[in-house]
Amino acid sequence: MSMDLSLDTRAGLPDALRVLVRELPRTGWQTHPQFHGMVQFWLERHLMFRQLVEVLDTDVKALAEQRMSFETYAPRLSHYGGTLLNQLHGHHQIEDAHYFPQLARLDARVEAGFDLLEADHQAMDGLLHSMAEAANGLLQGGEPGRFADTLSGFAGLLNRHLEDEEDIVVPVILNSGFDG
Repeated sequence: MSMDLSLDTRAGLPDALRVLVRELPRTGWQTHPQFHGMVQFWLERHLMFRQLVEVLDTDVKALAEQRMSFETYAPRLSHYGGTLLNQLHGHHQIEDAHYFPQLARLDARVEAGFDLLEADHQAMDGLLHSMAEAANGLLQGGEPGRFADTLSGFAGLLNRHLEDEEDIVVPVILNSGFDG
C-alpha cells in the first residue's frame, strides 16, 4: 500500500483500518454494553477539544468583526487557547506512552492504525506550535486574520485525527472491554 496517509493529506482511514468500525459502527456505540468508563471518557475528551476550538473560532470572529473588545478577547484566548494546547499535548502523551501500546495488542487487524495515530501526534506537535505562535502574535498586536487562518487549518486536521482515532480506538475498547 503506497497511499499517503499523513494527517495533512488523507481524507480518512484506509479501508484496511476501518475493519472494526464497519463491525461496530458509530451509530451503535452508545448502546453497546461496554460504552462506559474508558470509551465515554475518551469521547468526552475529544468533545472538549472540539468545543474549545469552536470557542476560539467564535471569539476570533467576534474580535475581527468588532463585536468583542481586545480587552475581553485577550484573556479568553489565553485561557481557552492555553487549555486546548496543554490538554491536547498531555492527552497525546498519555495515548502514545500508555494506551496505544496496550490497545494495539488487543486487535492485530488495526495495529498499524496506532502507528498512524502516533504519526499524527508527531505532526500535531508542529501544528500546536504554530497555533501558539499565531495566538501570541495576535496577543502582541497582530491581525485576527492570521490566527483565524491558523485555527481553521488546525481545526480541520484536528477533527480528521479525532475522527480517525475514534474509529480505531472505540471499537477496540468496546470489543475488548479494556478499561485502562
